[in-house]
Amino acid sequence: MLLAAGRGERMRPLTDITPKPLLKVQGVPLLQHHLQSLIAAGVEHAVINTGWLGEQIPTYFGSVFALEPNAQKRQQLSLSYSQEPAQAFETAGGISRALPQLGQVFWLAAGDVYAPDFHFPAEAAQAFAQSKELAHLWLVPNPAHNPRGDFGLADGKALDLPADDERPRYTYSTIALLKKELFAQPWFEVEPGNPQGLRAPLAPLLRRAMADGLVGASLYTGRWVDVGTPERLAQLNQTESA
Repeated sequence: MLLAAGRGERMRPLTDITPKPLLKVQGVPLLQHHLQSLIAAGVEHAVINTGWLGEQIPTYFGSVFALEPNAQKRQQLSLSYSQEPAQAFETAGGISRALPQLGQVFWLAAGDVYAPDFHFPAEAAQAFAQSKELAHLWLVPNPAHNPRGDFGLADGKALDLPADDERPRYTYSTIALLKKELFAQPWFEVEPGNPQGLRAPLAPLLRRAMADGLVGASLYTGRWVDVGTPERLAQLNQTESA
């Protein structure tokens, strides 16, 4: 599942006319970098949630994404969409809305994050599916805009550290492996499919599961940018063209 429903307030005025995942790095939409990596990893289907200016995303990508015209089926990625209103349901609410389209185990990535070196390894997904974990997060070294980080990391587990804990924290990259059961009781109260359109963040679910040792984590040190402002986008384009 690729998250593409947010308003992108901090990216205004660029996002007044373009959804953030369609903003371009070196002439390629941010979201497309993930699609290319998913094809290379052998993933066959992706669900994209849409919200603000969301009609632009299926118009741009259609129902099948391929690296080149007339590509063989194994070089194609079928796409479906989970529509939300302009004021999107936040991450957990959006995932819940899309659950009927997702498998028991699925990748998650934010469409406005640039991580071209992340390759969605199939062996990681297989190991996760066989584990007791409900989620596995990829953490990154803290960027300047998030110096305190989000979660600790020890022995392959993500930790919700108390404020006075001096152990290192890392930033959640927004890339993860998840299981459907995380979006059911006792972790989550929203009915699958989110028929009421409730807004719900993902972090509280993760913290509940962390408390029971059910969230794994790995450190990712490849290129990674949370493209949250026009300045970051401009800097990224300048850096990648160097």
